[in-house]
Amino acid sequence: MHRSHRRTRTPGRTRTPGRSHTDAPGRTGAAVPTGIAGRSGAAVPTGVARRAGAPAPYATAGRPRTPVRARLRVRGAAAVCAVVLASALGAGPGPGSGSAAPTPAAGSIRWGDCPDKPVPDGMTCGSVTVPLDHDDPAKGTIRVALARIPATAPGRHPLGSLLLNFGGPGGRGTTSLAADPATFAKLGERYDLVTFDPRGVGLSEPVSCGGSQEVGDRVPADAASQLAALRAVARRCALHSGPVLPYVGTVQVARDMEAIRRALGDRRLNYLGFSYGTRLGAVYAALFPHRTGRMVLDGVDTLGEPLAEQALASARGRQRALERFLAWCAHRETCVYGTNTRTAKERVDDLVARLDRDPLIGDDGSWFTGQDAVDAIATALYAQAAWPALADALALAERRHDPVGLMQLGGPTGPVPDAGDGPARVPADNAEAALTAVNCADDPDRSEDRAAPAAVEREIRDLEPEFRAVSEVFGPGQLGTVLACYGRPAGTDFIRRIDHPGAPRMLLVGTRGDPATPYEWTEETARRLGSAVIVDHKGDGHTGYGTSACVRGYADAFLTDGHLPHGTRACPAGE
Repeated sequence: MHRSHRRTRTPGRTRTPGRSHTDAPGRTGAAVPTGIAGRSGAAVPTGVARRAGAPAPYATAGRPRTPVRARLRVRGAAAVCAVVLASALGAGPGPGSGSAAPTPAAGSIRWGDCPDKPVPDGMTCGSVTVPLDHDDPAKGTIRVALARIPATAPGRHPLGSLLLNFGGPGGRGTTSLAADPATFAKLGERYDLVTFDPRGVGLSEPVSCGGSQEVGDRVPADAASQLAALRAVARRCALHSGPVLPYVGTVQVARDMEAIRRALGDRRLNYLGFSYGTRLGAVYAALFPHRTGRMVLDGVDTLGEPLAEQALASARGRQRALERFLAWCAHRETCVYGTNTRTAKERVDDLVARLDRDPLIGDDGSWFTGQDAVDAIATALYAQAAWPALADALALAERRHDPVGLMQLGGPTGPVPDAGDGPARVPADNAEAALTAVNCADDPDRSEDRAAPAAVEREIRDLEPEFRAVSEVFGPGQLGTVLACYGRPAGTDFIRRIDHPGAPRMLLVGTRGDPATPYEWTEETARRLGSAVIVDHKGDGHTGYGTSACVRGYADAFLTDGHLPHGTRACPAGE
């Protein structure tokens, strides 16, 4: 969808783009500590970035209104999330310790009207009660919001429930399913389509940082002051989020999914997950291999790479997607960069550098910098359907020095005001706050927050050449990822230790031109799970189910009839 392009900041202000984007499922445009040269040679203030997700919280991937609003993904988004959680919160506990948490009995969900409107015909909503801390149920409970569309042809061998996750972290399942049920119509004939807002997200005890996550332009430019300002932001996140914040994270959400399965009365969990939802599905399969049913993971996340390696892979994947776009553009008569793809790459680099030195001014008086252009390009790369608009926007910027097209692609830099009302109201910054909270809870690596600011600055300086070598456009922004969890204790190492958990065979979909989840991650995760069949989608954009009939055919056949081929299968681009 097109988002407002009005911006109100001034040049040089420490910037933390908001919902321009999840996801998740980014780091493009992430700031780095003072003293690190930006694209124009000027120092860039410290900031915190997404790990590698998509450019906008509920943006679609693949085609208009496709299932994957996974731009919120942690790995590489077109906007950055400048929020670090306070060290006083501690990391969420991992699985396996303490007493087993009780789970609701089958049939304990009471379905009724949905608080968000509009919703498709037949859709109802409910909730399931789960422990705040699965390892210590005495700490209390929270409610996880659910939505369901009953099977439309239940007489044809009903299959129970199919749980869906559309990406993130920070993406709302309930609103995503309501926005696009038609994509899953075939699956919805025999399955009840069920989704949920993960804990900390949407209507499931939403976390918040109380509004803006920028450190502000009044903070002194030295690294020590900037890092101190990040800790102040973290304290504000703790203040506004409440008791759920230390207990967010994929491991906790996967255990919530087991409670949902029991409450639905299903013998096994059948699941379709996109982008970040693939990480969630893999963790569930590792925790509950004997409760795992038919599982399809599309746009596959990494389970093992540290943050810096994830950032590099994300920059590389985005650069690869940009080059595929430029090759496509070269066949259009109106392509502003002509037919030489090598010089086209250089001209995009030059555009970003030029706008960082001398931002354009929109018709509303707002500034548009090179990093804004990076955000806009990254957003459009998530869906091949957006490529014509990106080509036109670049032509407008190059030929007429008008940023309006790119501004519409990139979206606003701050949180979108919440239009909710009453009990369904969700904080405007919830998606951003949840994204950082989950990603930090999932990762055992941390920058050493007790190190001297000069050492932190030096660490980033040392990494900069490698990031620039991968991508002059996307590399500098992804570099900010090394500070994504600055100030917070290490999270669980459970995800990194997943190794052949013994789950049933499942289907993994990797797209060769995916800018957010590189195809290599599909192969890596398949090896880690040890029971996966890969569909190699030769197309472009983030995920394949919504745009490829071939991918959808393999996924639907497995989910509905249990048909799963042996070995890797290929789906050509455009099929």
